[in-house]
Amino acid sequence: MQEDLQHFDEMLSSENGVRSPYFEYEKWFAAQDPVRLSKKSREAEAFFRRTGITFNVYGQAAAQERLIPFDLVPRILSNREWTKLSRGIEQRVRAINAFLHDIYNRQEILRAGRVPVQLIAQNEAYLPQMIGMAPPGNVYTHIVGTDIVCTGEGEFFVLEDNARTPSGVSYMLENRETMLQMFPELFSKIKVQPVSDYPKNLRRSLSACAPKNCQGRPTVAVLTPGIHNSAYFEHSFLADQMGAELVEGHDLRVVDGHIAMRTTRGYRTIDVLYRRVDDDYLDPLNFNPDSMLGVPGIMDVYRAGNITIANAPGTGIADDKAIYSYMPDIVEFYTGEKAILKNVETYRCSEPDALGYVLDNLAELVVKEVHGSGGYGMLVGPAASKKELSTFAAKLRSSPDNYIAQPTLSLSTVPIFVKKGLAPRHVDLRPFVLVSPQGINITPGGLTRVALKAGSLVVNSSQGGGTKDTWVLED
Repeated sequence: MQEDLQHFDEMLSSENGVRSPYFEYEKWFAAQDPVRLSKKSREAEAFFRRTGITFNVYGQAAAQERLIPFDLVPRILSNREWTKLSRGIEQRVRAINAFLHDIYNRQEILRAGRVPVQLIAQNEAYLPQMIGMAPPGNVYTHIVGTDIVCTGEGEFFVLEDNARTPSGVSYMLENRETMLQMFPELFSKIKVQPVSDYPKNLRRSLSACAPKNCQGRPTVAVLTPGIHNSAYFEHSFLADQMGAELVEGHDLRVVDGHIAMRTTRGYRTIDVLYRRVDDDYLDPLNFNPDSMLGVPGIMDVYRAGNITIANAPGTGIADDKAIYSYMPDIVEFYTGEKAILKNVETYRCSEPDALGYVLDNLAELVVKEVHGSGGYGMLVGPAASKKELSTFAAKLRSSPDNYIAQPTLSLSTVPIFVKKGLAPRHVDLRPFVLVSPQGINITPGGLTRVALKAGSLVVNSSQGGGTKDTWVLED
């Protein structure tokens, strides 16, 4: 794909040179020895390798473990930019929680005709087992990752909402730790808002969502599918940082109407389970009977109010890409306000007119699976060959309900460090949000994912992307 010459560069302004958030950093960078920076880049790679910050790539002959590429040039946001972003994220997350409570209870948004009934009723992410359920504190999405792109000065769009089991927060934390170790002098020059209290805030937020009958300090555990899962590093990292137990399904059982974990002193009750296992595998008695990853009977304990599951089962419908297209209506319906953050224009291929438009303009659009994630199952029209376009058109005609399409946005770029100095690459941002009855906590910054190939718009690590530290300035 050719580099878009019209994109917004977050560091360099064509009119005024360096943009103000990068002013101090650019002065520092200009005074650096490129040889030293190259050495630091190799040191960061060695640190990530020693720490075990890897992910697994599936869909190949055998799963491969890869190091996540890290770029040492930070992505810097001004306090003003972050204030707008965080206000918009908080508004959106509140609306998502209200939407989930509504569709599993009174269904007022469906009766009002703001969201089509069949989009909920026929959606595989909608769980009938959750109908009539109200989790502790009415919190469904305890942890949210909102993917955001920038297209111009102060122009932010939400690309998608991750309301099931959003990943990547460990990379946000490790990226910052790596930068602090490599360039301590930078952080004395430039006042950057910290991210290191995320694990403490996560523990506090989850504890605040404990069941009503919880006695004393809640016991929190992280449920992982095991060491072969692509995000296992993150599961173990967060459990360790929170001071929580890391458990697998076979460590848990129902004891006296509660979920309990096996310990050297017998079974101990768990109050809050931060699960990193998909709905379908959570309870073989209620969902997939072949699952070896979940806990038989956990949904019955959940419905009885004796455990909090974070995120709640059935939240996946909120990050469904067809539902995404209704988010401006959803935000307005539940908050009474216009959405602060814009949606990307979205064509629902389930609608005949939209499908016709998408097929006629396939070479200019990005097409995504409604339930897809990780950059898989998508088509980037401008980068596709004629054969790929033809194959995808056939997929659209055979199952249009499975796809949405969006225009190719002119994503902003930030510089990455290359042999010749700095080079622009496209980025997105995943801020992490914690929700509890006590309020909403948004870590300042988040995970910046960067497309390392010149001109590429695909930032996913599984598709060749890397990560950066994200700085939000204090003033």
